[in-house]
Amino acid sequence: MTLKIVQVGVGGWGQDWYKNIITKSEDFELVAVVDVEPSMLACVQELGAKVEHCYSSVEQALESVESDAVLVTTTLPYHVPVALAALNAGRHVLTEKPFAPSVEEARQAVELAAQKGLILMVSQNYRFFPAVRTAQALVRENRVGAIHTVNIDFRRYVPQNLDSKNRHYHLKQPLLMDMSIHHFDLMRGVLGQEPVEISCTTWNPGWSSFKEPPAGAATIKFDGGAVVNYRGSWISSGPPTPWAGEWHIEGETGEIIWTSRDNVGAGADRVSIHDIGKRPRNAPMPLLEHIDRAGSLHAFAEAIQSGMEPETTGSDNLGSLALTAAAIQSAATGLPVRPGKK
Repeated sequence: MTLKIVQVGVGGWGQDWYKNIITKSEDFELVAVVDVEPSMLACVQELGAKVEHCYSSVEQALESVESDAVLVTTTLPYHVPVALAALNAGRHVLTEKPFAPSVEEARQAVELAAQKGLILMVSQNYRFFPAVRTAQALVRENRVGAIHTVNIDFRRYVPQNLDSKNRHYHLKQPLLMDMSIHHFDLMRGVLGQEPVEISCTTWNPGWSSFKEPPAGAATIKFDGGAVVNYRGSWISSGPPTPWAGEWHIEGETGEIIWTSRDNVGAGADRVSIHDIGKRPRNAPMPLLEHIDRAGSLHAFAEAIQSGMEPETTGSDNLGSLALTAAAIQSAATGLPVRPGKK
């Protein structure tokens, strides 16, 4: 059954969703597009949207067209307001990450979804890759025994000579909120453990064009005994990593080494197992029909049709958002912080 969906927010990233994901989906029919900026609606019309399918408010769209769900691809401050409007109108919701500016705001949407009996899902698209699924399964199967140490590195370089108005320079917490939240969510998803304490520091060199820190490091303790050492940077002069970072998961009897998410597709996905005293060997990975954001969207459709909670449901994602908020707090205070979902 093809479901009907309304997309809200067609700025740069929303237009990418429109062009490369939502209009190519076999699960959904796009029945309306919403943006408060007429210029953005004009842009999406150039990509193929019909004028009569474009609206300036989510309420207007939901009153005008028959739909099952809403895709939220607005800027962060509008994620929760749009989700609340959609849920109150009886629609299921898939929202881009970060879920919300704060755990408190996210919880409002989670509670309303539960009250209405609707699916609320966050598109943590990095989970939908072969290497991630493989590493997740190997950890679950205790392939290298109990996990004690995890080392993660993320390295990218954003040129410092871009136009000074470039949005990347002006993002709030450009590393922790915009990028590390992917890695924090993967930590929970792959390890199957919940964070109990984080110590984080961030920095911004004098030559950087960023307004807020583009580099950071953290030590995170998890309730199952794992300790994660995390390093991330938007200004690294080292070899760039794939977007999911480079992971070394150390267990009692060996190590799982993996990376994931190329610029396009799963070409960078790799998983190897290094048993103590033996040569590393590659682990077989599954062939996934739907990866990345297409994986999120397909999982959303499956959840609606089955009535089962998706893996990255809003309620579960509170844990990833809380860890991100705790990282930001720790970086600001210089003190360890215990993540709280309340």
